[in-house]
Amino acid sequence: MTTPAATTRRVRTVLGDLDPAELGVTDAHDHLFIRSPRFPGQELDDPAAAEEVLRAYAAAGGRTLVQWTPWGMGRGAGSLAALSRAAGVHVVAATGAHQTAHYAPGRFPDLGDRPVERPAPYADLAARFVTELATGLPDAPDGVRPGLIKLADDAGPLTRHTRWTMAAAAEAHHATGSPIAVHLEPDGDPHGVVHRLSGRHGVRPDRIVLGHLTRFTDRALHRSLAAEGVFLALDSPSRIGHPGDLQAFDVIADLVEAGYGDRLLLGADTTTRTARETGGPARLLTDLAPRLARSFGPELPERLLVANPAAALAVDWRTP
Repeated sequence: MTTPAATTRRVRTVLGDLDPAELGVTDAHDHLFIRSPRFPGQELDDPAAAEEVLRAYAAAGGRTLVQWTPWGMGRGAGSLAALSRAAGVHVVAATGAHQTAHYAPGRFPDLGDRPVERPAPYADLAARFVTELATGLPDAPDGVRPGLIKLADDAGPLTRHTRWTMAAAAEAHHATGSPIAVHLEPDGDPHGVVHRLSGRHGVRPDRIVLGHLTRFTDRALHRSLAAEGVFLALDSPSRIGHPGDLQAFDVIADLVEAGYGDRLLLGADTTTRTARETGGPARLLTDLAPRLARSFGPELPERLLVANPAAALAVDWRTP
């Protein structure tokens, strides 16, 4: 038997960098903590409730959870390390920024069409991302660093905010090696996102994870995105029955049949208290994974939950 070649790639968790082989079963897109003006009264802000979620996920077989909550949205930075230790689950945190609608008024003002090359609210955005990736999250114990950059597409044409956030994320990626995770909107342009990050800013497609693929009903679009070489996060289990969301199982089946099983990740994307009541990340392992195993054999959920996340999140980290 040939011994696998040693790799310097590591996944950055809140407790330190890991060999990707140590990740195990991974929820590749979720939230233990998040708040937004768009979801008043639905905040996930209780560490005790987050610990219950992680323990239930661990009991179902989960080993790693990737939180996509970016800067300024209540990502619970001060609690993540303690929760990871208590539940025995690796946690990957995020830096980055969302759309302006997810911030309090004035936190990320709309730039409109002001012809300013580096507007003051954004001048240090790339530096903020790099600092968090390299030295740690504010309000967290020393050494708690994020393992990816989160940004968001727009519904319709890209706003100045999003164009600058993408440029800042790409700059931080090139400085550190971090993967970039993208929230997609159903009326947005996912190919445009990939081409801007990859073609304009030089980010390799396999360093990009696109979320919310089930918001798009065009199966040809799914396949063409997979053909770009990006990773696709199928992350709708907490949104079962939500209008406009396809069932993740059907999208997975189509993409596997098309030969893109190595591009797919699974996540629960629990963003509200109501969504958490549907089962949270444990539902991936008690509902979706068994259905996939029955239809395609145990190798497929193993690939989507273990092998693919390890490939998507593992980085040759650079020190800026």
